[in-house]
Amino acid sequence: MSAALTPFATSAASGPDHLRVDGLSRSFPDRRVLTDVSFTVSSGERACLIGENGSGKSTLLRIVAGLDEPDAGTVSAPGRVGLFHQQPPFALDHTVAEALDDATAPLRELTRRVETEGEAMATGDPAATDRFQAALAEAERRQAWDLDHLLDRLVDGLGLAAIPRDRPATQLSGGEVSRLSLAWMLLRRPDTLLLDEPTNHLDERAATLVGELLTGWSGPVLMASHDRAFIDEVATTLLDLDPAPLRHASVRHDEDSPGSGFGVTRFSGSCTAYLARREAEHERWERQYRDEQEELGRLRGRVRDDHTVGHANREFHAVGVAKKFYSDRNAKVVARRVNDASTALERLEAGQVRKPPATLQFGGLAGRPSSRGRTPGAVLAATSVAVPGRLAATSVALAPDARLLVTGPNGAGKSTLLAVLAGALAPASGSVTRVGRLSVAMLGQDVVQRDPDRTVRETYRDAVGDRAEQRTPLRTFGLVAGRDEGRPVGTLSVGQARRLDLAILLAHPPDVLLLDEPTNHFSLLLTDELVASIPDYPGAVVVASHDRWLRRGWTGQEIGLGRD
Repeated sequence: MSAALTPFATSAASGPDHLRVDGLSRSFPDRRVLTDVSFTVSSGERACLIGENGSGKSTLLRIVAGLDEPDAGTVSAPGRVGLFHQQPPFALDHTVAEALDDATAPLRELTRRVETEGEAMATGDPAATDRFQAALAEAERRQAWDLDHLLDRLVDGLGLAAIPRDRPATQLSGGEVSRLSLAWMLLRRPDTLLLDEPTNHLDERAATLVGELLTGWSGPVLMASHDRAFIDEVATTLLDLDPAPLRHASVRHDEDSPGSGFGVTRFSGSCTAYLARREAEHERWERQYRDEQEELGRLRGRVRDDHTVGHANREFHAVGVAKKFYSDRNAKVVARRVNDASTALERLEAGQVRKPPATLQFGGLAGRPSSRGRTPGAVLAATSVAVPGRLAATSVALAPDARLLVTGPNGAGKSTLLAVLAGALAPASGSVTRVGRLSVAMLGQDVVQRDPDRTVRETYRDAVGDRAEQRTPLRTFGLVAGRDEGRPVGTLSVGQARRLDLAILLAHPPDVLLLDEPTNHFSLLLTDELVASIPDYPGAVVVASHDRWLRRGWTGQEIGLGRD
């Protein structure tokens, strides 16, 4: 296995059971991401990083895994640290069997050591007893004896059983590679487990299995996820990286990065409860900032005005000692009032909260689809469309204002059906009928590959055209922060890049909008806003999703593919 792909690092822990992050900061040339982040995750605790896209969740996980270096701060963790992320932990020329063999090799070697040292003890080797006891303790701690049972559970539960074991990873879909990578990491059983969006390609059965395994994990678990149902069921602690209302003086040096967080906010309740509390706290933050700015203005005016008392140019009619008495009294009153106001002003200036950063607010899916006419019947119909090995014969008819949710387990053909409806894939049998000049567009699961050196603003203009960019600027959608429009596309997080894909799609709203796993990689706030805006779209919307939270609140039509 290539060293560049190795997802393990060994850390000298400060304690036997804790993952400890202390004062971590990380900046890139064009932005600050993490500032003075400190927290502890204990053995058996499952902490979930949450925050807006680009807030530094993946960066933090990479630093903890030893794949990136912080500008400041330290990380310590017990034993071997393993990271599941977008980079497969095995070489892509490996077959499925070779990847699974590679995953199980360390624990199989551990059980062989126990056997070897046991045999050495039987032959009278005096040092074998200590080696045997150490190997046995390690095997029991890492549950090496349950390896074959765990392997069977993961292969079946993650939907890998139907994939031929001799198939190279290069011939797998992105979702299959992701699930094989997750199985690899869980089979390795690292002491400290790091997970970046572990449920993105999991159906409900697979997500339930992973949740059960994490609940019984002996070491600390730190993950980043936007899957609200999974977070509520699995996470014991939330760590929010979004900005908090700190004192202005403590963050003045970073005014150029208004969206970066400082430290973390820790919460032990459910994700749903925390999001409600965070919204209320942000409103209080905005109100406090507004009130403090008004008071600062009042105090500054008072300092300016209180240099005089009464009539500044008043002539004293008294002479001699009396005139000096009135003049001294006026000076003392002025000095006292100026001192009081100045003290209050200095205290408030030192303690005022930082300005709340502008938060992205999605403008919604409402738009004007390109077609002008409307027919009373179906505008897009798929009749008995099938793709061997990917989609059984399926029929769908969409009215102009249809709202259809496509569900089903991994491998049932949800993405394949959307690709057929989009015209990106021709079915082996069956037919697809469109009415008139119908426009159909799809937001896929994978980010569109674009020139990494072009800026976000340039990429948007390249994709939609000059006229559309002038008519509907990128900022219209509330998907990309203004400060990020000048960044190269190659520096965006996956979530930010997918936001850009959605904005490009909405610049020319289609008559039929296809959304394949629309909650993948999007922040919790954007997911809420996106799902809430689906009823307002003026065309038809088809959603394929595993997301249990989305499915529970769905009120439109639903079609299930395969077993569910």
